[in-house]
Amino acid sequence: MKTVAIISKPAKPELATVIPELGEWLRKHGYEVVIDPETALYHSQYPVVPRSEIAAKRPEFVIVLGGDGTLLAAARVVAKSSIPILAVNLGSLGFLTEVPLDELYETLEAVHHNGSTRESRALLDCTVNRAGQPLAEFIALNDVVVTKGTIARMTEVDVSIGGEFVANYKADGVIIATPTGSTAYSLAAGGPVLAPSVNAFVITPVSPHALTNRPLVVRDSVEITMTIRGAPEEAFLTADGQSGMPVHEGDTVVCRKSKHQVHLLRSAGRTFFDVLRTKLKWGQR
Repeated sequence: MKTVAIISKPAKPELATVIPELGEWLRKHGYEVVIDPETALYHSQYPVVPRSEIAAKRPEFVIVLGGDGTLLAAARVVAKSSIPILAVNLGSLGFLTEVPLDELYETLEAVHHNGSTRESRALLDCTVNRAGQPLAEFIALNDVVVTKGTIARMTEVDVSIGGEFVANYKADGVIIATPTGSTAYSLAAGGPVLAPSVNAFVITPVSPHALTNRPLVVRDSVEITMTIRGAPEEAFLTADGQSGMPVHEGDTVVCRKSKHQVHLLRSAGRTFFDVLRTKLKWGQR
């Protein structure tokens, strides 16, 4: 039998009804079900697998019930195994978790009968180096961000592209965003929206001291290096806003396109621009 994994956002009361019904639908359609510990809080019938071990179960696909944050967490644990994700929105905005709950079973029928579409999204690989030696590695679907710490002073970051110095940013932070992440923090900081199919990254300064420092779009084949300038306690690195570490003066953060991708299952006929119009309320014809 094929296996399907369910990953859920914590503290969503509606899951007490959704999970049993979803599990029964999957069982009737010939799937074995495994669930993460958050899902097990609402239904204990199925085997519980830590999120970090779900990819090892080789599920046919993963159903994510929650918001974009839940999807980002799930994406990082299954991307290296090329396991597709069906993202169901239980949040509010949800650029990535675009399937509404009331369309869950319609979409599942399409997936079951090979009538859905699969969209691939680029990932960022990020390495933090200290004194010339690798210190930590991160993977991100949305963005990698260097920001100021608790002290209310600007962060100072040198940015180089392909080994060529570009600029010294004095700002609240610097964002390196994928096309997927262009609708997240980068958008809020004034960056452009990139279609997911665009082979590019966006470098967006956050509240820069120099008004001439503007967002920069670069090819995703280049290597982007951020070198930290300033006091050690003033900077922090985050990946997708969920994992990270303090970074010190002289540390380098090297970002490049990952060889892995995230594969999202989408309803046939629903496009990226449909999502933009709906989520950003651009209006209809």
